Amino acid sequence: MAMRGFDATLATEPQKPLAASRTMLISGDIVHKLSILALISLTATSSFADDWPQFRGPHNDGLVQLQTPIDKLAITQVWQVPLGDAFSAISVSAGKAVTMAQRDNDEFLIILDAVTGKEFKALRIDKTIKDGNGNGPRSTPAIDASRIYVYSSHMKLICFDISKDQPLWQHDICKEYNGKVPPYGNASSPILIDDLLLITGGGEGHAIMAFKKETGELAWASGDDPHTHVTPTPTTIAGQKQVICYLKSGLVSVDPKNGKILWTFARPSCNTGASPIVGGKDNNIVFASAAYGVGGAACKISRNTDQWTATPLWGTKGKHMIHWSTPIYHDGYIYGFFGPAGAKGSFECLDINTGQSKWSQPFDNRGGMILMGDKFLIQTPDGDLVLVAASPESYKELDRTPLFKGKNWIAPSFADGMLFARNNSEKNAQSQAVCLKLASH
Repeated sequence: MAMRGFDATLATEPQKPLAASRTMLISGDIVHKLSILALISLTATSSFADDWPQFRGPHNDGLVQLQTPIDKLAITQVWQVPLGDAFSAISVSAGKAVTMAQRDNDEFLIILDAVTGKEFKALRIDKTIKDGNGNGPRSTPAIDASRIYVYSSHMKLICFDISKDQPLWQHDICKEYNGKVPPYGNASSPILIDDLLLITGGGEGHAIMAFKKETGELAWASGDDPHTHVTPTPTTIAGQKQVICYLKSGLVSVDPKNGKILWTFARPSCNTGASPIVGGKDNNIVFASAAYGVGGAACKISRNTDQWTATPLWGTKGKHMIHWSTPIYHDGYIYGFFGPAGAKGSFECLDINTGQSKWSQPFDNRGGMILMGDKFLIQTPDGDLVLVAASPESYKELDRTPLFKGKNWIAPSFADGMLFARNNSEKNAQSQAVCLKLASH
């Protein structure tokens, strides 16, 4: 079911190396394509990572493991297709690239062939949301084998099989579990962990919920605190697998097997969208931040048999605020986009142990990024791709190239040696998705 006026077929003009042309990728209707056989050959011998099956990648940390470093943006466009409005990122697995999009007045799950960009399916999810900050769904789907899980703006949790047009199972979180849609619509994404699918958003006793991913049966529910736009963070601390949620009153960590609350850390929140991150020498320091005057803070988690403690390390009320984009931890430091909501801010490096700023570079704080080895690949709100060294010594920009027009508040994804990115429409710029081949050096 394609949107009227959308044509996902591919033109056959030869590909052009982006680093040589330095031209805007999405400036017209030309779409470049590699032959499928050539692309299969490239990905089969790739030194890059494999699937990117859910929000912020396979381990929900925004990290790409590389065998060969990338030192500049030598990029070739593989395909480009129109989508429909959304702030949903792209998940990639088993040859499919999936995201969500608004078409007319509804939200759809969009399933693309990851090799060609051809639209495989568009499955209706729910009514959509429209506001002045950008229309369409905000959440990112998760993929597990042939199943795709989506969490809509109006908090419908649905499991689809890629070969079928009807849901395998679904839940209306508001009707069944007394959930309440937050301002601007739900932006929290579902997280796959072991045999469960975990979300936030239910009412009293159901703030955090885990469903059996095969059947949709509720496995457990925990907590009373209202949810935010934040996607939970799975991690392991002191040998204990856990999931950290940023709810209205602060951080709540639960055992994913049974929902038992392990520890909490009081921290005011708001309509924030940035997930907590975990780092430090012993992987036991948790950082969280929100905008609207809240700021950033870190706590250190310790364990004494079954007793857990979250000890405050540092906090900067009104400073190091994050509105939208989740930061990334690397070798003792937090790298993120900081600043008040809807304003110019900075790309900054913080010591995770002390909160001390190592450097700060003026930057629009609504961009998104991934870490490829020891380089950050940033998609700026203005539509550039920027390669930056991940170093506490100084801000060092290694390369930059234009990618999209429109509203670019979405982090890219990376799978099988391919970069997948999208934008949201704004003024005369249409919402698009693009697949790029990155050359290693």
